[in-house]
Amino acid sequence: MAKAIVGGYVVPIDGDPIDGGTVLIDGGKIVAIGAEADVDIPEDAELVDAAGTWVLPGFIDAHAHLGVHEDGEGWAGNDTNEMTDPNGARFRAIDGIDPYEPGFDDALAGGVTSVVIKPGSGNPIGGQTIGVKTWGRSILDMIFAEHVSVKSALGENPKRVYGDKKQTPSTRLGVAAILREAFTKARNYQAKRAHAESEGKPHEVDLTMETLSKVLDGELYWDQHVHRADDIVTALRLADEFGYKLVINHGTEGHLIADLLAEREVPVILGPLFTTKSKVELRNRTLRSAGILARAGVKIAITTDHPVIPINFLVYQAALAVKDGLDPATALRSLTINPASMLGLDEQIGSLKPGLDADVVLWSGDPLDVMNRALRVFVRGDEVYHFDESLGEGVSKDRRYREAR
Repeated sequence: MAKAIVGGYVVPIDGDPIDGGTVLIDGGKIVAIGAEADVDIPEDAELVDAAGTWVLPGFIDAHAHLGVHEDGEGWAGNDTNEMTDPNGARFRAIDGIDPYEPGFDDALAGGVTSVVIKPGSGNPIGGQTIGVKTWGRSILDMIFAEHVSVKSALGENPKRVYGDKKQTPSTRLGVAAILREAFTKARNYQAKRAHAESEGKPHEVDLTMETLSKVLDGELYWDQHVHRADDIVTALRLADEFGYKLVINHGTEGHLIADLLAEREVPVILGPLFTTKSKVELRNRTLRSAGILARAGVKIAITTDHPVIPINFLVYQAALAVKDGLDPATALRSLTINPASMLGLDEQIGSLKPGLDADVVLWSGDPLDVMNRALRVFVRGDEVYHFDESLGEGVSKDRRYREAR
């Protein structure tokens, strides 16, 4: 049955706000958006009264470890890093996600409806990422993009992990060499595979090389964990050398070379922005970086890196970035259409637009005002969260199977 969200202040992101607007939903998709008089609402549609609220697309955290690094579970719930092989391209985040961990409900409370879940940064090549909704009964019905990118890391993390093991890579030189060697082997693998196929002969399938081949062919993005400006430049050089689609993740010192990133049209998933300067790579962290990058022409998204920062604090980071110079409209884009577009997901999520997933959040007011909250959350048109005023807390739709009695 169709559903019409009516009477709210609709902020589609990819278009002008509509006061007293209507968002029509059917089959889990947005089918129309506009002023009430301009949208033909079916007679049998369910009406959702959004008067007095701001209606926005669900937010997106494009770099999270939700479900693979579970809240409050210690080592038993931490499947973020398989730190036994520097080249973990064959590892897949999907195999470690627990959709019943409390972080998914926290995400809904913060208006976050989609996340790109990534392996960690302990390896030079950490593994494959996946795009999932933040509500679902199993990972199977949460997936909206099974193949998004491959996570890679430069800088302190991999050199520390493998340096402690007394093996390569123990320096920045070694980390870059691992990446260069991996892509060179992938090129050779592609050539051998093509030769075998041209002669009609079988070839041995290597899952690591198959994944890296998809990066080289542009089918998967390269999500590069990197903080320091010099390491960001190394990421740019490697991308130039092998021609893959680079997305900078974290980008702590990106504001120091904002002009270079803008010139190269390399996007940045920025953050987390709330943590202390806990290591050398973070000594130049500043909330001003979002505004500096955006004004230079760099497309930015903002991340919590959950559980580094609780995922429901995503919008608060954007609000404080506005306080330190980020344009408010860009701040909302950094939580919606920007993360979607920089990872090739904007035909599914990121704005209120016909044909996109009906991930819609009703806020008590401007979400960049920290006093406002998500009141109702719809994922694929299904209401999965509401704030209960009588309880003073949010209530998520139950994920568990309930036997009929």
